[in-house]
Amino acid sequence: MTDALDPPPGTPLPRRHPDAPAPGTLMPAHYESCYGCGSRHPAGLHVRVTAQQGVRVAAEFEVTDLHQGAPGLAHGGVLVAAFDEVLGYLLWILREPGVTARLETRFHHPVPVGRRVHIAAECIGMAGRKVYCSATGRLDGADGVIAVRAAALFLTVPLTHFTTYGWADVPARYGGQGGPFNP
Repeated sequence: MTDALDPPPGTPLPRRHPDAPAPGTLMPAHYESCYGCGSRHPAGLHVRVTAQQGVRVAAEFEVTDLHQGAPGLAHGGVLVAAFDEVLGYLLWILREPGVTARLETRFHHPVPVGRRVHIAAECIGMAGRKVYCSATGRLDGADGVIAVRAAALFLTVPLTHFTTYGWADVPARYGGQGGPFNP
């Protein structure tokens, strides 16, 4: 990707938080109506994310008719949204709320409607509030053709960021602490 999304030389790899979901655990949706991971969003991606060893996740989703741009092909912006969603789950492994500061994608292969995209994402460094991440998306399996690569920079924020700039009653709307809202 670009130098701006690479961690500075000597940046340490972050450690998995002791309370992070165990490797192999299917991680819950942020909330049920989330476009990326919620099961109740009618046009959503319904991304399923599984915790991996270290600060890594694996995910998959199926490209449907609702996700197409050109006839029969996934819309590039929808693919970017999927990568943003999956990369954001890395902060869950760190147990740090955060927001996307930059996200860069490279498209290597068309993604047809009806195909599954498998995304492997990892945190490659953390310096202060900056969390550096990368991901690779493959068609139809973890060993499939590389379709998309992404690199991202996230910034950690206090949890109040979401109630200050989003809905102030987020916990009440989505079940309170420990409920279906999981930033």
